Amino acid sequence: MRTDSLSARLRSLLWPGLFTLLGLAILIGLGVWQLDRLAWKEGLIAEVSARVAAPPVPAPPEADWTKLAPDDYEYRHVRLAGIYEFARQVLVFRALDHPRGGFSGPGYLVLTPLRLADGAYVIVNRGFIPQDQRDRFAGPGERASGEVVITGLMRSSESRTWFTPSDDPARGQWFTRDPAAIATALKLDRAAPFTIDADAAGGLGDLPQGGETILAFPNNHLGYAFTWFGMALALAGVFCAYAVTRLRPAPETSADNS
Repeated sequence: MRTDSLSARLRSLLWPGLFTLLGLAILIGLGVWQLDRLAWKEGLIAEVSARVAAPPVPAPPEADWTKLAPDDYEYRHVRLAGIYEFARQVLVFRALDHPRGGFSGPGYLVLTPLRLADGAYVIVNRGFIPQDQRDRFAGPGERASGEVVITGLMRSSESRTWFTPSDDPARGQWFTRDPAAIATALKLDRAAPFTIDADAAGGLGDLPQGGETILAFPNNHLGYAFTWFGMALALAGVFCAYAVTRLRPAPETSADNS
């Protein structure tokens, strides 16, 4: 006599079905989230591209510095005037992989305080120098040239990762573009909370090599979304195959026919 009735086989699918539905909800939710991230990233790239390509506007005055939010000013193209204080500049180690100019490889970003007319400071990333040019820019060898007008991109403080070595201001070793830490080390009382990446200036081969702001924004969200949706489809397929196996009647034996 057969004991595997249809109702029993259906009941055996209850918990696997519930777990499958939960898994599908999670996987589809992750896929939708990645699509939302895709729209956000595309909007960010478009906004940054527009800021970079826009004509330079006057840099925010000191009175507005405390009200600035990085998302509102990052990569804004600005113009400002002041006097470089070459004797107080710092060198931030950087490996330049995809240069726009003629120099690349290990080297340094030359960050120089620009003293504004009102006495406040903005730290300017004047550009990249190769490692063998360190001694040329590490000391007060550069001569003051009076007031200069520069254009460049506003940048917020650089994030530090687990792999970033600690800065050592006493030894002149810097690994992050951190305006607050640099201002403290240089005793700049009124320093902007942002830096300026100077535009390229001069001819090919001039140092520092400006205009090297990295504008690459990885955008893999569509691929991630397809991955999550694909996993959801595979999970549904596995459950369907399992359900077909469970619902298929077992073959009758000789005992069933007796």
